[in-house]
Amino acid sequence: MKHSKLTLSKDYQIAKVDDRVFGSFIEHLGRAVYGGIYEPGHPAADEHGFRRDVMDLIRQIGVPVVRYPGGNFVSGYNWEDGVGPVEMRPRRLELAWSTTEPNTFGTNEFMQWCKVCGTAPMMAVNLGTRGPDAARNLVEYCNHEKGTCYSDLRRSHGAEAPHNIKLWCLGNEMDGPWQMGHKSAAEYGRVANETAKLMKWVDPSIELVLCGSSNSRMPTFGDWEATTLDLCYDNVDYVSLHQYFDCSDRDTPNFLAKSCDLEQYIRAAACVCDYVQAKHRRKKKIHLSLDEWNVWYHSHGADFEKWSEAPHILEDVYNFEDALVVGLMLITILRCSDRVKIACLAQLVNVIAPIMTETGGRAWAQTIFYPYLHASRYGRGTALQGILTTGKHDTKDFTDVGDVDAVAVRNEETGALTVFAVNRDMEESNLLTLDLKDFDGLRAVEHIRYDGFDRYAVNTANDGSVRPRSEALTAAPDAREFKLNPLSWNVIRFEKGTDK
Repeated sequence: MKHSKLTLSKDYQIAKVDDRVFGSFIEHLGRAVYGGIYEPGHPAADEHGFRRDVMDLIRQIGVPVVRYPGGNFVSGYNWEDGVGPVEMRPRRLELAWSTTEPNTFGTNEFMQWCKVCGTAPMMAVNLGTRGPDAARNLVEYCNHEKGTCYSDLRRSHGAEAPHNIKLWCLGNEMDGPWQMGHKSAAEYGRVANETAKLMKWVDPSIELVLCGSSNSRMPTFGDWEATTLDLCYDNVDYVSLHQYFDCSDRDTPNFLAKSCDLEQYIRAAACVCDYVQAKHRRKKKIHLSLDEWNVWYHSHGADFEKWSEAPHILEDVYNFEDALVVGLMLITILRCSDRVKIACLAQLVNVIAPIMTETGGRAWAQTIFYPYLHASRYGRGTALQGILTTGKHDTKDFTDVGDVDAVAVRNEETGALTVFAVNRDMEESNLLTLDLKDFDGLRAVEHIRYDGFDRYAVNTANDGSVRPRSEALTAAPDAREFKLNPLSWNVIRFEKGTDK
């Protein structure tokens, strides 16, 4: 058995974890909306057509914010198509995914769904085929109370109270040649700044996310952020990052090391933000919005009828190995909570998602659902700057990869402490010792283990057995050593009590 040690102190803090890092994403893509969150006539649908079985799973996670309506979709979207009487809404060719968009679900339906589901919106505006005028009109439609063209239009559509959407994305992946309205950094930075200016003139209370590079492998990464942020610094609040990983080569050790790439990406993006801050001599610090992240195999990308409505697109089936990588990415996000203030697992239902549905049938949790659930449920508080001593190994693309990766979060209100840990080793257990320097009165109460499965095991509508198990620790409240089994996601929970 290998050995690792995590040393923690209440005084050694990274930052308070922003609850919004446990967010997600719903795009008008495939069956994310139609047949996912929205399916009138389904046996589990409520009076709005929202699937209750899906909402029950979302509520289990406690998703605090949902990005909408895209994604690539937003770069060709006319928001006016999705409001007003449903029978009068146009059907459009949706060029991002080569489907037909019926527009039966739009802004007001999404806002109603957020309210019922208990989440908050993160709205994106179209800076591909449209620009500042459409964006400021949408802010007026959503956030102004009454007495103007667009606020009164909203009221005529049955939404008398303003939606008060506080978080907005200035387009999507605008450095990507695949994007409708793709722009150079200078072109995007200029229009993003003018859009931001107008949107905040309509509602000064909103926060805005500037599009960063579409991923760390883009040739534009770094220069794009520096150029666009240089043009927009005073009018934006966050820069976006998108990152997906896959294991198409079936190299498990290398796959499990890819969270190292995510951390490097986050730190590099933060450095660019700080460079522009220094250049502009500003006190305001720009933080990061990792508003798309997940494992993604690009499956089911072409085998559907072009211009069909809500086809099965990108419905990745996640295995146990994928769940470990999602857990490692969550550990990274928590460890980078000093800079990452928003994060959206992409997406929420059916499309590269933790939740799957059958149209007209069942809903179930994929393997990646569980680390996401645990992090959201127990990862709220202050992330601690732990000292992790563990063995190292090399993989095809990475060197000095920790055998164990771990992070701890302290809930200052309750005094609870949670440690999240992954053992990357495929064969050998690892004994993790926790040195809790100044945590008096903590009792170990639970060890959640997600292990023991074939790494390619999956959940289905008929079999959801790839799920974690909970081990109560009431018999050993003083426990400070915990066995991490090979290929395992672990949640070790402490609560305030009386040490023996």
